[in-house]
Amino acid sequence: MKLYNYILSPSCYKVRLMAALIGVRLELRPVDFHPGGEHRGPELMALNPAGSIPILEDGDLVLTESSAILVYLAAKAAPEWLGSGKAEEAARVQQWLSFSGRLTASLGGARLHEMLLRPGDIGAFQAQGIAALRELEAGLFEQGLRGQRFLAADRPTVADIACFPYVALAPDGGVSLDPYPAIRLWSRAIRALDGFIEMPGIHRLHELKPEPHIEPGEA
Repeated sequence: MKLYNYILSPSCYKVRLMAALIGVRLELRPVDFHPGGEHRGPELMALNPAGSIPILEDGDLVLTESSAILVYLAAKAAPEWLGSGKAEEAARVQQWLSFSGRLTASLGGARLHEMLLRPGDIGAFQAQGIAALRELEAGLFEQGLRGQRFLAADRPTVADIACFPYVALAPDGGVSLDPYPAIRLWSRAIRALDGFIEMPGIHRLHELKPEPHIEPGEA
């Protein structure tokens, strides 16, 4: 499988992380996203008219949405990452996969504005990102009440990998993770997974702080 990859793209990192966790080997084809804008050049536009990355090629199959790529990798190599198949769990996985797009638009938009000077309303990006983080915190708190550490189950699924990168990189867009103890505990649980790989630039400052403690009634 070939992944058209930009090392500092959180969406590409999702795919690299998923592959590392389930033992899938990827051929990485570097893309000059910034400053070269290669993702909008003729070669890559022919693969993905949306002009975005990641792009995964596996034989004749071309996939261009990160969530679809995560599902494909899991289905091929580690179907347990798709959930147990129970209706409630399957719905939670799909819900959080869809939610991950809001993280990309909000926290990702703020990060692009602050780091690459992309145009946009930084205040709106940050406000939308904070709203998404509050929703994620509440969801993880409810999971904690069920005795589960991850978004959809008592073990990680593709939903966790879809949401993790843009959350971990929220400080790049000026959004702090300090107010969200459940998110910080969840991030630590993901980092502790066998096979976890880092992405350059992900903040680990919260891990130097005392273990977050959630009081009954918080969230």
